[in-house]
Amino acid sequence: MANSFLAASDVVVVATKNAGKVKEFAHALSKLGKQTSSLLDHADFPDIIEDGETFASNARIKAKTAGDALGVPVLADDSGLRVHALGGEPGVYSARYAGEGAKDADNNAKLLRELSRLETEGDNQANETLADGSKLLSGAQFVCALALYDPATGGFLETEGTVDGWITDKAHGSGGFGYDPLFWLTSLGRGMAELSTEEKQRISHRGDALKKLIALLEQ
Repeated sequence: MANSFLAASDVVVVATKNAGKVKEFAHALSKLGKQTSSLLDHADFPDIIEDGETFASNARIKAKTAGDALGVPVLADDSGLRVHALGGEPGVYSARYAGEGAKDADNNAKLLRELSRLETEGDNQANETLADGSKLLSGAQFVCALALYDPATGGFLETEGTVDGWITDKAHGSGGFGYDPLFWLTSLGRGMAELSTEEKQRISHRGDALKKLIALLEQ
């Protein structure tokens, strides 16, 4: 059943206009001999309203909306950051944490303000200082939910991936996107934004979810 999702198509449409995500999906799906298209190739496609209460429900909403409109199988993700000291925020609001239309820099700045406020109030204590003098402010987890939707059958394939780390008070690296510059991987002693595409694919939440999805597709 899994192979039927992509057997008739050489192209996988990814329901995103985020160029960084498209790059990561293309890198992973090339292993299946598939080319990647995205909503960047459909400039007039309207923004999809993501009003689900979980990452998984938002991924399903995006995949089904785009799949039904385009008439082809569509892969969608909903990814976000859970910060322990903030009770799991920003969660499903990660992309618009600083408001609708917020840029990555705006969201990162708000995250640091919120953690700084907690530290000032004594509700959050930095756990460690890194060699460059930056502080680990809170444990955190990146989450990625994937949904591959086939409009011909109405069926879904779904996976979820996670990666644990820490939020730092200073950016590390210039790669990646979203909250990557502030996400520190203690197991590697490096920031997420310091990793190459291949390294990130191996350990990231999106890479984890994609590996699980590809395993299903190869069955």
